[in-house]
Order: sequence, then structure tokens, then C-alpha cells
Amino acid sequence: MDNSRTDWLDDIIRRALDEDIGDGDITTQCTIPSDMWLSATIRAKADGVVAGQAVAARTFALLDERVRYTPLVPDGASVARGTDIATLEGPGHALLLGERTALNFMQRMSGIATLTRRFVEAVAHTRAVILDTRKTAPGLRRIDKWAVRLGGGQNHRMGLYDMVLIKENHIAAAGSITAAVQRVRAGDPRGRPIEVEARTLDDVREALALNVDRILLDNMSLDEIRAAVELVAGRIPLEASGNVSLETVARIAETGVAYISVGALTHSAPAFDLSMLVHMPTNIHQEERVS
Repeated sequence: MDNSRTDWLDDIIRRALDEDIGDGDITTQCTIPSDMWLSATIRAKADGVVAGQAVAARTFALLDERVRYTPLVPDGASVARGTDIATLEGPGHALLLGERTALNFMQRMSGIATLTRRFVEAVAHTRAVILDTRKTAPGLRRIDKWAVRLGGGQNHRMGLYDMVLIKENHIAAAGSITAAVQRVRAGDPRGRPIEVEARTLDDVREALALNVDRILLDNMSLDEIRAAVELVAGRIPLEASGNVSLETVARIAETGVAYISVGALTHSAPAFDLSMLVHMPTNIHQEERVS
């Protein structure tokens, strides 16, 4: 995932701004002079991990390039409640137009990063890697997965196109794990990595014989996961998945699996509470401030 380019990000932000602004912010138009400059501070109202500084900065820049957005802490940093995380200065209309959209992005991303960090810390005494899933907000997958990385996790496949994941429905339709894998190998000219979902130890044995790239242990008990780890003996990376929580993730990691995928990172992370506080306004233009 390339975050150095902004075309995809600009598209997401513009849609969000259009959704919020419509044909204009009537409140700001009526209460704030068009030449008024404002300064503001974005403040954390909870403990957690900051994510989305670049997205917020880009949001204001798309509204008015004269807005100066200054991060006070980097993305991925842990902060305490009450910490000022960014300052802004620029045309008042732009600041108020972009406030909610910027905060919405940052609150979602910071919430995901915060929850991800908790999972990563819970398995830090093991070699297990925390992965996200495709259970993301529609249209915001790159944003959500970016936040996971800022929280210390890693990304699973981005979509249906960059990796093969043969799951229960594919197996049922094909007739068996073996048949499904054979069809993929015959039909995918790019030879993408193949992961197979296993629901039983017999499934693990069948996938192991096919020399696939990864085996997903779906909703297995701890005893079954341990047995699978012993059976595979490091020959193929194993991924545990299914109803993983902060209460269970450490015990799962201690079985020796290489990966643990957690849908909750992106579908159940609480939003991280942030606020933007505007300071005393000024009517001075940018040109006068620069001079």
C-alpha cells in the first residue's frame, strides 16, 4: 500500500467533504467574515494512539492551501488525555468547513490504531503477528488498513485480487480443498500466494500435503490450534482466526502460530475522542502576517 501518493486519498477526502458541505456551510457563511483568519488546536480527549495526521492535513489543504497544519505528535505516538496533537492557522471558513471531516477521519484511524496497539502489546512476548481483515468500512479500506499499521499491526490482503484465500464456501463449491487448490493453480497466471482455510485437523493435513503458502485455522479451540502447530512443525505458516479478543489473543499466540487475524481491529474499534478548539479570531490577512 503506497501512502506516498495522494490521488486515492484526495478522492476519499473530497467525497467526504462533498457529503458534509453540500452547496455550502450556511452557519459559517452567516457568522464568520470571509476574510477572518483563525487559529485552532486539536486535542485528545482520551488516552490512545494518534493516527491520521496526514489525512487531516490533506483535508484542510484541499479546502484552502493557505491553511497551516502543524502536527505536535507523530502518527503512531501514544498520548494521554488532554494532549494537544496539532495546531492550525488559516482562513476561518476553511478551518470550520474541514473540522468535522478531518476529525472524523482522525477519530476512526486513531481508534483503530489504539485497539491494534493493545492487541500487539498483548502478544509482544511471542512471535505472533497481528493482522487485520477485509472487515473494513466500505470505501475506507486503505484508510483503515493504514491505521492498523500505525498501531503496529500488519495488513492481510488488501482485497480479493492480491492473494488467494480459499474459504469454506469455495471448498464446498469445488468439492474439496485439493480440487480448489488445483483449480487456482491452473487458473491463476500470476501465481499469487495461496492460503487455505482449515476447520479441522484433517483439513490441515490435506492443505499441508498441497504445499500451500499459508493455512488459516478457522475457529479452532486452543487444543486444536496446538495440535495443528505440532502437526505442521513450521513447514507452512499458520494463521489463527475467529472470535479473537483481547482476553484470548495471548493464549492463542502462545500456541506458536505465526499470525493472528482480528476482524475487530477495523469493524469494532471505538472512535478516539478528539476536539478542535478555535482561539481568538483575527481579521489579519495571510499576506500581512507573512510580511
